[in-house]
Amino acid sequence: MFPTKPLQLQGIVHQVISLMLQNRPFDAQLASSTISNPWTTHSVSDILRSVPSFFFQSPRSFGRQKGFRHRAPLKQRNLKQEKSKVSHNVLVLGPAAYRNPERVALGLDKAMEFYLWVEKFFQFAHDEKTCKEMALVLAKGNNLNGLWHFLKEMSRSGNGRLVTTSTITCLIKVLGEEGLVNEGLACFYRMKQFRCKPDVVAYNMIIHALCRVGNFNKARFLLEQMELPGFRCPPDVFTYTILISSYCKFSMQTGCRKAIRKRLYEANHLFREMLFKGFVPDVVTYNCLIDGCCKTNRIERALELFEDMNKRNCVPNRITYNSFIRYYCVVNEIDKGIEMMRRMQRMNHGVATNSSYTPIIHALCEAGRVLEAKDFLFESIAGGSIPREYTYKLVCGALNSAGAANLIDDELHKRIRDGIQSRCRQATKEKHVMGRTRTMRTMEEV
Repeated sequence: MFPTKPLQLQGIVHQVISLMLQNRPFDAQLASSTISNPWTTHSVSDILRSVPSFFFQSPRSFGRQKGFRHRAPLKQRNLKQEKSKVSHNVLVLGPAAYRNPERVALGLDKAMEFYLWVEKFFQFAHDEKTCKEMALVLAKGNNLNGLWHFLKEMSRSGNGRLVTTSTITCLIKVLGEEGLVNEGLACFYRMKQFRCKPDVVAYNMIIHALCRVGNFNKARFLLEQMELPGFRCPPDVFTYTILISSYCKFSMQTGCRKAIRKRLYEANHLFREMLFKGFVPDVVTYNCLIDGCCKTNRIERALELFEDMNKRNCVPNRITYNSFIRYYCVVNEIDKGIEMMRRMQRMNHGVATNSSYTPIIHALCEAGRVLEAKDFLFESIAGGSIPREYTYKLVCGALNSAGAANLIDDELHKRIRDGIQSRCRQATKEKHVMGRTRTMRTMEEV
């Protein structure tokens, strides 16, 4: 039951999610108890956006890293096979690992029930935003049959106003992140059925999804289709950047030298083709190719690209220099890595952080240049960067072995340890809050 006084948006979201977790019906009785009408496009969208985090995430996802790094390569999922494994109590790996099927089904049912409830009892007119959020809920819950039926009904009832190209593009992105790339490709080809026309952003999104699972043949086919004379969606810089970045990343995921060489050749060939057609690469394009060349020991090509950046007045950033710093530290050419960092600081192309100092400090410790490693540790701290715990212990251990442990005073030791503990407390606090939320959910179910 919603109180009559005006509520903030966050309070409305918490109340509706609480009703969903309790599996209370959205019916006429609940509608009559809600005297005021708090439903707006923002409130309905926020409620639907909160459903996946409360129903679709596994308990092991609490406190997880939210970025895209350090993830295993995606593979195309087979939903029928996953369903069979769950029925036979076999562990499912991938994006659906440790999910509770009953909780997912409950979230899907309550989200659709709420979507129809506000429309029926409050005469709420759904728009493109709320329709998109409901479609994303169905996609994240892997209810593809319900998704196609929902999009078909909304495109028919809204006369092309509810289901737009932007909605389909977001769906392709989500399906690609879920490992349902074939389904995302089907969604791309069904755009005409939903009265939508693909644009260059939609092409870029499906090409990126195909590259993430290693389906480069289909991605190149779509690129060649975009490159046809007179095509309504010609490629842009982002299209080529997506493919170049994917070629470089996919080459590093393979353990075969021949495959790495082939993928990097294709990335460089695509880069030259991009220049031939008059496109001006940006710093992201250069960074992807330079990083791929550095990680495969093609330093001459990386330096050639670096010089080409300067000729085209494309200003490099910290990511560009970090690729060279990591390479030189790995091959034990530490002085060149230090020179790269000094050049970045001298040219004002970026601020050195832990990602810049850590490879240099580790390489200096391994080379026995302990005093220089200590100086770089002090420099990073003076710049406001607290080193990682492993880096700090590595320097302390090297100084102890060299009999120079007294070079770091107690005050600096305390400052570093306090910074590391503060970072650990922040991560622990996040996990504790998420764990407490999970406990509250369980108590509400009981």
